[in-house]
Amino acid sequence: MTNTSALIDNSEPLEQQNARLVQIADALMRKVERGEGPDGLAYAEFERAALLEAQVRQRTTDLERTLQLLHTANAAAETARSNLAEAVESFSEGFALFDQDDRLVMTNSRFCRDLRDVAPRVEPGLAFADYVALVSRSIYLDLSDDGSATDWRRHRLERHADTSTVFNVRLTRDRWLQVGEHRTASGGTVILQTDVSDIMRAERAKRDRIMDEQAQMVRATLDHLNQGVCIFDNRRRLAGWNRRMEMLLDRPFDGHVIGISFDALLARLDEQIKFSGLFTRDHLMTWARNTRPRRPISFEVARGTDDVLSVFAQELPDQGFVISFTDVSAERAAERALRDMNETLERRVADRTEELGDALEEARRANRSKTRFVAAAGHDLLQPLSAAKLFVSYLEEHADTDLGRSTATKAVSALASVEDIIEALLDISKLDSGQAVMTVQDVQLGRILSSLRTELTPAAEAKGLDLRIVDSTRTVRSDPVFLRRILQNLVTNAIRYTDAGRVLVGARAVGADMRIEVHDTGPGISSEDRKVIFQEFRQLGPSASGSKGLGLGLTIVERACAMLDHPLNLRSATGQGACFSVTAPRSGPMEQDVSASLPGSPAPQSTNLVVLLVENDPDLTDALVLMIESWKSHVIHAETGAAALELLDEIDIVPDRMILDYQLGEGMTGVETLAALRARHGAIPAAVISASRKEEIRHDCTRAGVQLLPKPLDKTRLIAFLDGYDGPL
Repeated sequence: MTNTSALIDNSEPLEQQNARLVQIADALMRKVERGEGPDGLAYAEFERAALLEAQVRQRTTDLERTLQLLHTANAAAETARSNLAEAVESFSEGFALFDQDDRLVMTNSRFCRDLRDVAPRVEPGLAFADYVALVSRSIYLDLSDDGSATDWRRHRLERHADTSTVFNVRLTRDRWLQVGEHRTASGGTVILQTDVSDIMRAERAKRDRIMDEQAQMVRATLDHLNQGVCIFDNRRRLAGWNRRMEMLLDRPFDGHVIGISFDALLARLDEQIKFSGLFTRDHLMTWARNTRPRRPISFEVARGTDDVLSVFAQELPDQGFVISFTDVSAERAAERALRDMNETLERRVADRTEELGDALEEARRANRSKTRFVAAAGHDLLQPLSAAKLFVSYLEEHADTDLGRSTATKAVSALASVEDIIEALLDISKLDSGQAVMTVQDVQLGRILSSLRTELTPAAEAKGLDLRIVDSTRTVRSDPVFLRRILQNLVTNAIRYTDAGRVLVGARAVGADMRIEVHDTGPGISSEDRKVIFQEFRQLGPSASGSKGLGLGLTIVERACAMLDHPLNLRSATGQGACFSVTAPRSGPMEQDVSASLPGSPAPQSTNLVVLLVENDPDLTDALVLMIESWKSHVIHAETGAAALELLDEIDIVPDRMILDYQLGEGMTGVETLAALRARHGAIPAAVISASRKEEIRHDCTRAGVQLLPKPLDKTRLIAFLDGYDGPL
C-alpha cells in the first residue's frame, strides 16, 4: 500500500491536509471508474481511495475536536479578560498598564479623567512617550512651577527610568494628582493616578495657619521695638510696618497702603520728611532700585523743624529690604545746644563735655545695637548666664548643708545645659538661611554624652524609661555644638516615642569612623514612614496633634548631618523599636579634655593675689569680684582699656593676674588693652574672656599669645588660671 504521508506535509494546518486528502481521493476514484491500467490495478486504486477517505474522516474529526477546544479556550480567555477589566474598573484610582515595549495595554475609565483633552486619545497601543507628550500639552496641566512643557516632558521621562516612583502633578483650578509608577515582573509598567487635591489643600491650610501664627509673633515683636520699622518685599512693595513707625511719622497707616510701591510711599512722605547732609532722596531711590546685592546704609532725615530721625536700611535674604527709623532728636538738640553755648560757657562745656560725650556715645552704641540685635542675641544672653553660673558656683562652695550643695550643683549643671541650648539655637536658626558656619574640630564624645545623660535622665525617669548612655573616650572631627544638637534631638525623640523599656546610646568604631547609635524599644518605624519622618512638620502617631512639638527635630538633624557630611542612617521595623545612627570621622590623638586635665582643686592654691579685671558688664563684674575675693585674693576693676591704663598709673600697683573682656565697647579691645598694659608693666599672666564664638577672636588671642576663656566662665578653668596653670584652658 502506498504511504500517504509522503503526499502530505504534516506541518501544514489540519484544514489544508484534509483538503489535500479529499483531492487525492477524488482523483483515484475517477481513475478507477475509467478502468485504466492492468488487471487488479483498478481495485488497488479503489482500495487506496477508500483508505484515503477514512483518513479524511479521521482528520475531519480531529479538526472538529481541535476547533472545539479552541472555542473553549477563547471563551475562558474572554471571561478572564472581562473579569480583569471589571476588577480594574473597580479601582478608585486611575489605572493604566503598559507592556514591556512601552505600549498601552489597558486602562480604566478614571485614568486621565481630569485631563479631558487627553482621555479620548488614550487608547491601547499608545506609546508611553506619546502618552507623556499628550499630558505635557494638556490645557489642564499647571506648569507655573515646572517650566515649559518640554521641561516637564523631559523630567517625566527621566522618572520613567526608575523601577518605582511616586510624585505629585499640579493641575489647573487647584487640583492635584499623585502619580505612582511601578515596574511589573515581565518588564511592563503600571501607573496609578490618585486625586489628592483635598489632602494638598488641607496641608496648605495648615501651613497657612502656622505662617499666620508666626506673622502674629513677628508683628508683636516689631510693635515692641522702640524703632519704627517698614518692610518691603523683593518687588519693592510695602509688606508691613509697626505702630512705632506711625508714631514717628505722625501719620496713620491703614490697610490700603499694603502693597504700595516704595516710590509711591516715598512720594506720600515727601511733605513730612526732608533729607539732610550728603545723602539725598535720589541716593535712596537708587539704592532701593538696585538689583545687585545692596550694602546697608544709614542716614538722617528731618521732620518739621525740631525732629531728627536716624534711618537704617538693610537688604533681606530674598532681596527685599527693611528700613528702621529712630528718633535722635534729643541727641541732635544736645549737639546744637553745645554749639550755641560754646562761645559763652567754655568752662561749663569743659566740665560737661565728657558726660555729654559719654551719653552721646552710649546713645549711638544703643542705636547700633538695636539694628544688630539679632546678631548680638547670643552675646547678650550668655553675659548674664556667665554671671549666674559664677554666683551659683559661689553658693555651691559656701552652702552649709548637703541639700544646699546638691541643689547648687544641679543648678550649675542646668545652667550649663541652658548655655549649650542657647548656643545651639542661635546656630540652628542659621541652617535654613544658609548662614550657619560649621567649626569642625576635635570633639570628645565623652563630654557630649555625659551632658546629655545629665540633661535627659529626668525626662526618661518621668516616663519610667531606663536611659542608658555608654561613656566613650574617643574623639571625632565635627562641630561640637551641632553634633550635640543632633544627638540631643535623636535621644529626645527616642524618649518621646518610647512608652516602655529603655533607650540606649553608645558609640562604636567602624573602620576610620565612629558611629554614634541611639536605640529605643518604641513602636518602630515602617518602611513607608521612613521617607517622610525627616520632612518638616511631619510626625508619626498620635503625637502629630502638635502636643509634642512641630516635628522639626529630625529635619534639623538631617540638615545638620548633611552640612557636616555625617551619614545619617535608620534601622527599624514596626513593633521592634528603632536605631538612628550618625557616623563621624575619628580624629587623631587629641589632648585630653581641658577640664579633666586641669587641677581639680575647689579653690585656688594661690591667695592674696591682686587681679586686674577689665569688664564692662556690671553683673558679671559683681560675680567675678565675689568669687575671687571669696578665694582670699583682691580685685581692682576698670570698665575700659583706657580706664585700666589710667588706674594702674594712678595706684602704681602691678597686678599678679589680669582678666580682660574682649569686647569692651568703643575703643580698645581686650587684646589691644593687654598689649598696652604689657608694654608698660611687663609680661603679666593674663586671660581674655568673651561670649562670642567668632573664629577671628580666637585667632586674635592666639597671635597675642594669651589664653581665651569662653563665657559662661568655667570655675575650674578660672581656678587653674589663678594658680598659674600654663597648659591650655
